[in-house]
Amino acid sequence: MDLLQTTLCSPKCPEQLQFLCAAILRERSPADSLSLSWDHVQSSQQLSLVASVLLAQGDKKEEVRSVGQHAFRVLESRQPEGPSLRHLLPVLSKVTHLAPHTLHEDQTNLLSKRLVEWLRYASVQQGVAHTSGGFFSTPRARQPGPVTEVDGAVATDFFTVLSTGQHFTEDQWLNVQAFSMLRAWLVHSGPQGPSAPDAGDRSEPEGSTLSVLSAASTASRLRPPRERLRDKAFEYCQRLVEQSTRRALRRGDADLQKACLVEAVLVLDTLCRQDPSFLYRTLSCLKALHVRLCGDPARARALLPIAQFFLSHGEAAAVDSEAILQHLFTRVPCELFHSPMLAFEFVRFCGDSLPLFGRNLDILKRSFPNLFKLLAWNSPPLTSEFVALLPWLVDASTAVEMLHALLDLPCLTAALDLQLRLSPAASERPLWDTSLRNPSCLEASRDPEFQALLQHLLRAKASGTVQRLAPLHQLLQPMTSCARVVQCAEAVPTLLQAFFSAVSQFADGALTNQLVLVLLERRDSLYQVPQYEARVHRVLSSQLLALCALHPSLVVDLAKELLEFVGSVSSVHSREAMLAAVAWAVGEYLSVSWDRRCTVEQITRFFEALEALLFEVTQSRPSAALPKCPPQVIAVLMTTLTKLASRSQDLIPRVSLFLSKMRTLAQSPAPSPVHGEEDAGAICTRATELLTLLKMPSVAQFVLTPSAEVSEPRYHRDANTALPLALRTVSRLVEKEAGLLPG
Repeated sequence: MDLLQTTLCSPKCPEQLQFLCAAILRERSPADSLSLSWDHVQSSQQLSLVASVLLAQGDKKEEVRSVGQHAFRVLESRQPEGPSLRHLLPVLSKVTHLAPHTLHEDQTNLLSKRLVEWLRYASVQQGVAHTSGGFFSTPRARQPGPVTEVDGAVATDFFTVLSTGQHFTEDQWLNVQAFSMLRAWLVHSGPQGPSAPDAGDRSEPEGSTLSVLSAASTASRLRPPRERLRDKAFEYCQRLVEQSTRRALRRGDADLQKACLVEAVLVLDTLCRQDPSFLYRTLSCLKALHVRLCGDPARARALLPIAQFFLSHGEAAAVDSEAILQHLFTRVPCELFHSPMLAFEFVRFCGDSLPLFGRNLDILKRSFPNLFKLLAWNSPPLTSEFVALLPWLVDASTAVEMLHALLDLPCLTAALDLQLRLSPAASERPLWDTSLRNPSCLEASRDPEFQALLQHLLRAKASGTVQRLAPLHQLLQPMTSCARVVQCAEAVPTLLQAFFSAVSQFADGALTNQLVLVLLERRDSLYQVPQYEARVHRVLSSQLLALCALHPSLVVDLAKELLEFVGSVSSVHSREAMLAAVAWAVGEYLSVSWDRRCTVEQITRFFEALEALLFEVTQSRPSAALPKCPPQVIAVLMTTLTKLASRSQDLIPRVSLFLSKMRTLAQSPAPSPVHGEEDAGAICTRATELLTLLKMPSVAQFVLTPSAEVSEPRYHRDANTALPLALRTVSRLVEKEAGLLPG
């Protein structure tokens, strides 16, 4: 460690070795043995490396304050021929972010003054190329010309980050760095910042004539440094907006135009938040910019900060942002879902702007089908973002449609892949999965029969209707092996859990019934991605139980549908989770104690349906086409039958006989659907316990159908209350009965 620090601070050490030492020291941070000193460090680049190591220590010894104060001392004492500040500006920006309260008022004013100089008064002449000297060097080298615009025209206004040239001067590099830290510094030094005592001295009302006129005197050098910085920042951003209209000659400059345009709009938004006098001048500029960008999909990223601007200031400026939001949510996700950066920024915009939507929040909610396109195509990186966003998207009017959309999300991924393949627009590289060269469904999808289903799946807004997409699932079956489809299918269980967690906060009985019907209906109507159905069934079964616990009366409300579900289960394979959940819900909540409408006839019908199902799964011999029934499902079915019999005692002889046969079957050495001694032992034990309970019907009803009061803590903590006493009695009876078993 000592050798690394000595090498880093040595003035004669090569730059590459200094970079390497700094990187190693940062990786070993925090380190108690670190003792870096600013003494004998002359170059700004060396200072920035030392500062990066100190800032990585975690501020245990107030390293952040020390770095900030030393950097400002260099900034204060710098002479024109002194060390360059290019390497220190990132350090100052980092200190401002980590510990803004460590900066004094005079330091804030000093940096604001310097930023004004670098932003507005950088040289408009290109820099001089560095020559290596030697025999062929000549003092008659061509003098540098003026900087140019991105389209090659000579620049006629001040230098900005979008000005181009062969070589750049020191102040031009500082201009670029100043713009890169401008927004963060404005936030720090603005009215909401920790060091802005002069920001609240305005007495004129927002947007008044006096406020607008006062902003016209931007050339006055007597204004406070922070106000002068805002004026110059406004001019700089307006110039960037103007420069963004030029046609760049190089692709790199075109990409830089897009990025700078986004940052310029964000800076304008910050300025208008701090000083309303900028608002009306900014509105006219951004309205024209929005009209121009709507016809240019390549610059769609800039639409996000523009929308955020109008959400923030639309009410103050009496401008309706609805039309801007409608275009944003309708066109951008639909046309540019395949852009990963835009997808991420779009979803982050939705999350960050939630407090600003206000009455426009309905636009966000109705646009969830379009937002799901971003999720379907970019599911791994966007899953966590959508988990946080889902509670804001779902409400009672869209819950059922959104549940269908989530279950069909992998199918949507396949449909988007197909849409790209069918798109007439040429692309430099294929955006779809190239491992699937020419899926057989490509031509079949042009059939009008499937076009309506595809249009419904690819709709832009919530339609309030649901269509059966089973034919589309069959059509897109060849695409289930695509990597994006598989990744999307893996994300759906997490999204379903987030969805139900949000819905449970507001769902009433009617909505809960609708959701349960969707769960029962969609159990056999899922896109057949490998392992997708089993994963979804596990989530749906757990959420079915949660919905039943939320509204127990739904078992009686949906008695007909639940009976149809139990009667339609021809094979337990791949449906065991849903079947066990439905059976458990029936046994738990089909009782007069939960719903007075429950009748003996309903109990008997459910008993007969479950009895027939249990008989079928236990008597069928397992095979490759019909795997064995899991012992958990058999145990749940036996317990549910016992619960129902305890509520209608005429059924006790039937269930007792059936349980006796189950116990005999489990003990039989002949091959049975239940393989293995452990599984057979579990079935035998459960059957014995249930038979013992049924010998005392009153105790069975008390234990298997406890009253709501039993959930109170005293029934479980006090040994003298009825429940612990009953459990001890039953335990002794079960132990006695088990001791009488043969073997």
